[in-house]
Amino acid sequence: MANPITFLLLFLFFSPFVILKVQAFTGTYGVNYGRLANNIPSPDEVVTLLKAAKVRNVRIYDADHSVLKAFRGTGLEIVVGLTNGQLQDMSANADHALNWVKDNVQSFLPATRIVGIAVGNEVLGVEELSLWEALLGAVKNIYNATKKLHLDEMIEISTANSFAVFANSYPPSSCKFKDDVSQYMKPLLEFFSQIGSPFCLNAYPFLAYISDPENIELNYALFKPTKGIYDPKFRLRYDNMFDAQVDAAYAALENAGFDKMEVIVTETGWASNGDQNQVGANVSNARTYNYNLRKRLAKKKGTPHRPKNVVKAYIFAIFNENTKPGATSERNFGLFKADGSISYDIGFNGLNAGDSSHLSLKNIKNRGLSRSYAMVCSLSALILLIFWS
Repeated sequence: MANPITFLLLFLFFSPFVILKVQAFTGTYGVNYGRLANNIPSPDEVVTLLKAAKVRNVRIYDADHSVLKAFRGTGLEIVVGLTNGQLQDMSANADHALNWVKDNVQSFLPATRIVGIAVGNEVLGVEELSLWEALLGAVKNIYNATKKLHLDEMIEISTANSFAVFANSYPPSSCKFKDDVSQYMKPLLEFFSQIGSPFCLNAYPFLAYISDPENIELNYALFKPTKGIYDPKFRLRYDNMFDAQVDAAYAALENAGFDKMEVIVTETGWASNGDQNQVGANVSNARTYNYNLRKRLAKKKGTPHRPKNVVKAYIFAIFNENTKPGATSERNFGLFKADGSISYDIGFNGLNAGDSSHLSLKNIKNRGLSRSYAMVCSLSALILLIFWS
């Protein structure tokens, strides 16, 4: 008869509770963890915050090791970023790409659930043509590195695009890629189609509204009741700009010959403060947009043009970032303030809770948020008991 310890070890190694299929996006709601600030909570406190808010999907814009260490054993799923400044090196040198993946991804797996690598951010459409030329090579070298390390089925490779890649987006059905972008975009989409990656879009009704407040209805941008717009080609009515922006991306993909590719929104949000000329940047509108967006995503439905493609979105951002350059609005997209308290109420709890300066571990446990951590600890203790007995 086989040793019972052998059976137990086999169970631990092959149980679905231990080996899980990694997906790039669980559910429909995620957040961007921007860190261009000198006054925000530590990564460990951010983990507490995210667990309290029941947010599972997180994107960062680099591969900071303090963040990746803090996320160990939490069950939070994270997409790390290769910065724009690293693109040319990674494109030119496959060995550098391999070492980057080893140091910043492989070495943290499986304890830290890294599920994706974003290669650059809003590269196509910016003024630096040298980055456009480097993007595809960097994407291929990073992907080949994951394949060489047998991580390609666990890690999704992507790059986020702004609306600067589109020639026009109104009405949604008319959207297509700019001519100068297309020669770089199409080979990139070909490769993404081969490896099963989505088209990642940074979609901001806020930016569209402040650029033309006289002709864009605020209610339409904020998911509030409105007559909306009618798209004659699609023969569809849109009651909010967010859905229209997503379908515009689908139209551009169809025009380019990639009608099977999924669109994922990698950034969206609304500023709670802005410069004098940034009409609509205030706390009331930020709360309305983010509250209504959260409700819309919770319905797990598609867009008018793609009703079967459930919309997934990462909200920008967890915190206001006080060192971020640019307009005042750039520093005021946070769902939370620097001290971890909520910027406005959309149903989340902040780190500050009543008279207590931080949510206690007891509070987290009472809310059932430490269940996955407790399970990992229990399994670890069981394994130690087996080997020491």
